[in-house]
Amino acid sequence: MRPAAGITFGGRYELSSRIAVGGMGEVWKATDSIIGRTVAIKILKDEYMGDPGFLERFRAEARHAALVNHEGIANVFDYGEEQGSAYIVMELVPGEPLSAIIEREGRLPANRVLGIVAQTATSLQAAHDAGLVHRDIKPGNLLITPEGRVKITDFGIARIADQVPLTATGQVMGTVQYLAPEQASGHTATAATDIYSLGVVAYECLAGKRPFTGESQVAIAMAQINDTPPDLPGDVPEPVRNLVMACLAKDAAGRPQTAAKLAQAATALHRGDVALAASYVPQVLGDPQPATTVMPQQTRLMDAATTALPRTTALPGLTDAAIADDEAPSPAAEPEKKKRNPWTWPLITLLILLVIIGGGTAYALLSGGNDRRPAETTTTTTTTPPPTTTTPPPTQTPTTGQIDSAQIVGKSYDEAVVYLQQLGFTNIAPPQNGAQVADDQVGAVSDVNPKGARVPFDQQIVLTVNVAFGTIADPPAPTGPATVNVGDNFAIQGFASSCPTGLQLGGYEVQISDTTIARLTGPASRSGAQIQALKAGTVTITYSYTCDGAQPRASNPSGALEVTVNEAGSGSGPENGGGGGGNNPGNRSGN
Repeated sequence: MRPAAGITFGGRYELSSRIAVGGMGEVWKATDSIIGRTVAIKILKDEYMGDPGFLERFRAEARHAALVNHEGIANVFDYGEEQGSAYIVMELVPGEPLSAIIEREGRLPANRVLGIVAQTATSLQAAHDAGLVHRDIKPGNLLITPEGRVKITDFGIARIADQVPLTATGQVMGTVQYLAPEQASGHTATAATDIYSLGVVAYECLAGKRPFTGESQVAIAMAQINDTPPDLPGDVPEPVRNLVMACLAKDAAGRPQTAAKLAQAATALHRGDVALAASYVPQVLGDPQPATTVMPQQTRLMDAATTALPRTTALPGLTDAAIADDEAPSPAAEPEKKKRNPWTWPLITLLILLVIIGGGTAYALLSGGNDRRPAETTTTTTTTPPPTTTTPPPTQTPTTGQIDSAQIVGKSYDEAVVYLQQLGFTNIAPPQNGAQVADDQVGAVSDVNPKGARVPFDQQIVLTVNVAFGTIADPPAPTGPATVNVGDNFAIQGFASSCPTGLQLGGYEVQISDTTIARLTGPASRSGAQIQALKAGTVTITYSYTCDGAQPRASNPSGALEVTVNEAGSGSGPENGGGGGGNNPGNRSGN
């Protein structure tokens, strides 16, 4: 069944608008007509329905994904097959994908990236604990809500997608820019696979570009296996750089042990505690043996698979930076190296001798030697010095930041906390009660202290939050006679009220269960109310009160007083009575 607006799947999910189109199928916004919930429904393309093995794996994966219940993972609600289509019903997450943020903002601040990594890794740990590997972590599958929360999407399809060959005819399965080396090599994906992919995401956020690019999927996959990622920009703090590079280790054993440890390390770095971060991921302090060293087994695997394909043609799409950082020399570079080798040691020996003879003579001879250097060196391709010699030393981790109150006032307390944490502030006090306001303004931040530029990240930030006027206490039951006679006038008393600060008593209102048996004959006040018995029967009498002011409020009804009205002359009557007028029941007064 071809998806279109107005079509209903499963007898309850009515499609309204298409959200996205991918290699596997389409995602639509839909309404669950039974419970009225807005959902996202992913509908697979028809060509995948003809493979029983694929379909069964998809069913199993949908069932497994539904078992993961975590706030950081988009929920899977339902699965179904109908008229040649299979679909998964998922939580519709408000917000935008991280890929859109990167495209719009370019590089993201290190502290913001650490927050994204910490949240994503925490959610991944919940999936890993359930035995699931996402296998397709990328910015497009990380939704950022307006409050700054991260939601992982595409559980249920990602694991199936990479079981289809990468080069399926007419189809690109998976996202090769984020594949771990073991994934690109065809090995089984594990929890460490997700950690690598998250490392690529973090790299892209910090650098504004992916570590590996190319003109073909094969070229990028080979780069994932063989190449060292280019250095991150120099302004990325060294501990953050080390954490990301640990995630990008070619050998899974060199990555953070678990997603939970990665989350804990990222959180600690977010707070500026490098020592604590290193207790979870030791590579944060620097790894004497580079974490991104190419795995010998993987190298042999790729060599075996590409023995007839020279390396220089297999990686035509790699950026200059990626090629310059590649540790393994290309075949085309070998002749150059052989040309330069005969000159290397003689020149070094000559320099040493010249230094021994004397400074001035050495300088003169050395200058002359350079002028007489053989012409063959002019044909040598100039190579970029290693990044470690050209990259400026990393700047110190910033210790202060700017707090713009205009960006905070009006947010909820939780939203403000997330915003401040993304800026790098770590010491945020519990909310401080502010002004009493109307219900629609309750919970909004009205002030932040301190504010302005150069606020230390560890200084306590106090958020003042609007509060409600307070709750109105339920009034106690009124007092009065238990039995009266028809025609009697009797009083009910014991009215009480409690209005919160800022509001004042507006009045009382009496409720009589059956106004044909008894009716109110006078205005209700603090002292009570007068009631007249009209005919035999039993009634219950309650009262409530209102508090007037900026936000008027009404109390719940009081406890009930039950009064039995007997026929006149039965011998029963009220203990208290009084005259009254003809006011209708429900008349209220503030007297």
